[in-house]
Formats: sequence, C-alpha cells, structure tokens
Amino acid sequence: MELSERKKKVLRSIVDLYIRTAEPVGSKAIAELPDMNYSSATIRNEMAELTTLGYLEQPHTSAGRIPSPAGYRLYVDELMADYRLSMDEAHSINSAIEEKMQRVDKMVEKVARLVSQATDLPAISVASRQGGATVKRFELIQPGPGSIILVVMLSSDEVVNKLIKLPVQVGETELKLLSALLNATMTDLSAEEFTAGLMERVMNSAGSAASLVPVIVDFVTETLRRSASTNMAVAGQARLLQQPEYRNIDKAQRMLTTLDEDALSNLPAVMQNANGTKVLVGPENVAEELKDTSVVMTKFDIGDGLQGMIGVVGPTRMDYAKVTARLSYFAESLSKMFAKPEQAQLPQPEDEK
Repeated sequence: MELSERKKKVLRSIVDLYIRTAEPVGSKAIAELPDMNYSSATIRNEMAELTTLGYLEQPHTSAGRIPSPAGYRLYVDELMADYRLSMDEAHSINSAIEEKMQRVDKMVEKVARLVSQATDLPAISVASRQGGATVKRFELIQPGPGSIILVVMLSSDEVVNKLIKLPVQVGETELKLLSALLNATMTDLSAEEFTAGLMERVMNSAGSAASLVPVIVDFVTETLRRSASTNMAVAGQARLLQQPEYRNIDKAQRMLTTLDEDALSNLPAVMQNANGTKVLVGPENVAEELKDTSVVMTKFDIGDGLQGMIGVVGPTRMDYAKVTARLSYFAESLSKMFAKPEQAQLPQPEDEK
C-alpha cells in the first residue's frame, strides 16, 4: 500500500523525534512541530493507521509510538533528509584521518632511521595490513525495486557494503544465482586474482544479472587494495659506501640507484608467513637488484590490524649474529610500545635530539 504524503510526514517526524529523544512519541509532540499543520486528532488517526500497517509500534497501552523495523526501512529508503556535514565536522574527520596516517607514516620513517643507525646499514621499515584480506562471503540484499545492497565480508572480519542501482530488472531468482556464483568463484582471492578472464567467466554464467558483475568486481578489488595498504620507508642507503665491497664507484652507484622502495617492495610478502627473524643470503633474494646482498628481516605487531616489519640490507659478509640480535630487540621493544602506547615513547635518533 502506497502511503499518503501526510502519513509519510507523520512517520518521518516520529522517527526524527525518536532518534533524538529515545522516548515514545505522542501526537501532541508531533502537532507542536513548526512544520506540522495538522490537528492532534488527525495525527492520532494517522499514527493508529501507521501502527496497523506495521510502520509503528506501541510499547505500552497509554504510551506514544516508536518506529518498527518496517518504519525504519521506509524512513531510510524514502523519507530521511540528506545530512550535510558542517565545516567543523568535516574538518574534525579529516584531521583525525590525517593525524592517524601521519602517525603511521612518521613511525615508519623514524623506525627506519633508528634501525639504520643501530646497525650502520641501509634499513627498511614497513607497516601493512596483516596477511592481505580476501573475501570470505558475498551477500546480495534487495531492499526494494531498482536497487540491491552488496555486502562483502572480508577475511579480516571487516564488513563493507555498497548500494547498487540496477540497470535492468533483475529478479530474486537471478540474484540468488549471482550470489551463489560469486561465493563459488570469487572468495579467498587477492585483489590481483580478480582478473578480466575471471570476470568474463562469471558474467557468462550470470544470466540477466551479468551487468552487475563489473560493478561488483571494481568495488571488491578497490576494497581489497585499500585493506592491503602498505607504508614503507627506506633509510641509510649511503651507509653502504662505508663497506669495502662498495668502494668501487660504479658498483656503489648501481646499488644506490636500485636500493629504493620498488626494489624492496616484495620483502613484506616474504615475511608474511614467516616466524621470528628471516635471513635472505645473496641469490635467495627475490629482487634481482639484491642478488649481491643479504637481507635480514623480522616482524612486530602494531595493533589495529597492522603489522610492522623491519630489516636491513648489507654485504653478504655482514655480522649476522649482531644484526639479528639488534633487529629482534627492536621488534620486541616496538611490539611492547604499541601494546601500551601511553607508557612508552619511540626514542629519538641522535640527529633529531
């Protein structure tokens, strides 16, 4: 049954008041609203009909009304006014985001400098989401004609959703088929595994819902990439020049040119399933630029779903025992610091004191 504009106005006012007060709303309170030009008797009749239709509930015989789940659903779909953030709210949110990101960025850079200083070698510091998330389950919910809600549950226990406007009429049967298809073919995959070939195969099997597949794939891959974001810093590359192996100018120049974040970007993946400290000697390194060096790495826990990694790059004749011991101590200290951030502060490198 399509509600009249008067019923919709009354329902919207009741939901707005109940959201603000958490108290059942009576007809008198509605009638006193500035934009309500109906009598209390008329409002009472509308409230009674809305209750009969299932949009309102009456918790007690003499009490006012509260919205039912169906009332909230109609409010969300059709009745609620757009909320515009104030300048102060927008500034507060942006400041909080920037502060959090700056803290992580500064921590990564500072840790790299500290490790390089402590080992007298080039150092890498990384903060990344633990274990790259994958999709655990898809759900497709149709709140009404013309749209669906895509719900994506990630392996990190994060749940994200997206409202999708339907380009064509898609029935409940087609949506159930698409949901089953997504769960059978697109779970437990990394962002890189959502290939054009996979998308085409799913579209070929999705029938009339095929046009939804590219939208779903775009949203999921962007979500997974955002979830797997990595902050990385490299410090102390020039310290290699102090090593006898790099006294040759040409060799030193080649190494300094390639010893950057691109060359080191695969190292966090090497540590993903490793426990303790890992040492890669010469040819064991995944990057061609590091084949003549050794890399020592270890992990530490940052919290908030983030994992840290520190490592050093040096000649294959480096003092592995000393480097390993110092990295392990750094990792242990950093884990304790992030577990109780209010009780510890990151020490300053000498050039910052």
